[in-house]
Amino acid sequence: MRSGKLPVSGKTVMLLCLASFLAGTIFASRKWTQPDSEINTDLVIPTMSNHEKLSTISRECDHKRKLAESNSGYIMREVMKTHQAIQSLDKSISTLEMELAIARTRQKVTQHTKENRASNQSIPNKAFMVIGINTAFSSRKRRDSLRETWMPKGDKLRKLEKEKGIVIRFVIGHSATQGGVLDRSIDNEEAQYKDFLRLDHIEGYHELSTKTRLYFSKVVSIWDADFYIKVDDDVHLNLGMLAGTLSKYKLKPRVYIGCMKSGPVLSQKGLKYHEPEYLKFGEEGNKYFRHATGQIYAISRDLAAYISINSGILHRYANEDVSLGSWLIGLEVEHVDERSMCCGTPPDCEWKAKRGNMCVASFDWSCSGVCNSVERMKHVHHTCGESDSAVWTLAN
Repeated sequence: MRSGKLPVSGKTVMLLCLASFLAGTIFASRKWTQPDSEINTDLVIPTMSNHEKLSTISRECDHKRKLAESNSGYIMREVMKTHQAIQSLDKSISTLEMELAIARTRQKVTQHTKENRASNQSIPNKAFMVIGINTAFSSRKRRDSLRETWMPKGDKLRKLEKEKGIVIRFVIGHSATQGGVLDRSIDNEEAQYKDFLRLDHIEGYHELSTKTRLYFSKVVSIWDADFYIKVDDDVHLNLGMLAGTLSKYKLKPRVYIGCMKSGPVLSQKGLKYHEPEYLKFGEEGNKYFRHATGQIYAISRDLAAYISINSGILHRYANEDVSLGSWLIGLEVEHVDERSMCCGTPPDCEWKAKRGNMCVASFDWSCSGVCNSVERMKHVHHTCGESDSAVWTLAN
């Protein structure tokens, strides 16, 4: 008051203080915030639009997809190579097992030969084919009908074996009462014709699978043949045609020759060809695998040797032709569907013969053999049979 100045009110002081605070705030804000032009561009993190981001991600996905596809193709190629190598190895193992079976059989044959020599028994010559005619005790008339038609007898039978290597025998086991009247009747017939092969086996229709297995095991131990044939005693056969047909496959190691079929698996009891183990073949109504019909078929030496060696573990189904097919289906075997081995009886085989297509074998499908074969075999032979010299003119 003494200096003469006007007094400053409290409100004015408050306003001045507030103004100073605001001015300081503005000054500090401008001082610490850099302008855009002064920002260090080296530290700027680039930013992209959404479109650019999607394009980049898409390119990366395409690259990864192409890489995966190329790797997948490579992997599949390697898998295929491995699979092929495994298949090749399986075939090699199968071949080695077959060769081992043959070697074992030949060792047995050699031992059998040595035993024969030691006992001064005759040694059978190597054969081209061995024909086993399946027969039964009740079939004497059937056997005689064959001896009077296509089957040589006596000296001609032995000459055929010696000069052409064709062995023919009726194959039979023994009765349930071994040494009884039935067996003695076969003994007498054998003494007369000397054309039987006896098996250690009880005869019976439901034992045909066992009989077939024993037949192949027996003949492969006696004759070293290229082919082994099984034929029923009510079938007409042309020996020359059979020999000529089989000779085409002589260089093949494992062949199974016959009229191939695939019939239905019969599950109903009481039917002639009922299959008790039908469930093994899938759903009811299914068919069997391909196999040769049972009237006649042929197998090569290697396959007979395989059956001989493994006979103890080969499963036997109700039907012998199915059994044989099952023994061979898992092996490296060539199945030959030879339709000339299942011609019909006249007029079928007659027409074919006139056209120059002589049949190997003839029978009636409806009878699973020549119907009424005892009465009709001569007629079939006269109509459809080859000349008596046909088999003798074949080249060895």
